[in-house]
Amino acid sequence: MAIEKDDLDRVWKLMDKIGFCMLATREGDDIRSRPMAAHVVRGENAVYFLTDVTSHKDDEIEAEPNVALAFADSGGQKYVSVSGQAEVSNDRAKIKELWSTPAKAWWDSADDPAIRVLKITPKDAQYWDSPGTVVSYVKMLAAAVSDSRPEIGDSGKVRM
Repeated sequence: MAIEKDDLDRVWKLMDKIGFCMLATREGDDIRSRPMAAHVVRGENAVYFLTDVTSHKDDEIEAEPNVALAFADSGGQKYVSVSGQAEVSNDRAKIKELWSTPAKAWWDSADDPAIRVLKITPKDAQYWDSPGTVVSYVKMLAAAVSDSRPEIGDSGKVRM
C-alpha cells in the first residue's frame, strides 16, 4: 500500500512539474492529439484546461469522454500517461481561477464568452522517471556491452 501511495504521489508531482501535455481524444476510429497547458489540482483529483467552445475537441469529448494525457519531459527522461474521463463546462468561476498570462495568447480576458473549462478526472496513470538523459545513456551503454538490462529509473502504474 505504501508503494502505491508513493507512486501516486510521484504521478501528481511529475504532472505538476511538467505542466504541458498532449491531450488525445477520439473522433470515430481516429485519435487526435494536441498540446495543452495543464492545471493539475490533486486535491480535486483533476487536471483542468482552458479551451474554446469552437474547438473540435469539445465535440469529440461530448461524443466520447474517455481521453488520454501524455506528459513528457524528454530532457529529464520523465513521462506520465493518464487515462481519464473528460467533461466540458462553462464554469465562469473556475475559468477566472485558472486564468493566467499564457491564456492571453488565445483570449483577451477571462470574461471571453468562448472560453470553457475542460476537466479530466484521471482513472489511472503510468509513469517513467529516470535520473536524466546522460545517466540513462551511460547505463544503457554499460548494459549493451555487458549483455544485461539497464536500471534507468522507476516506473509504475496506479489507480487514481
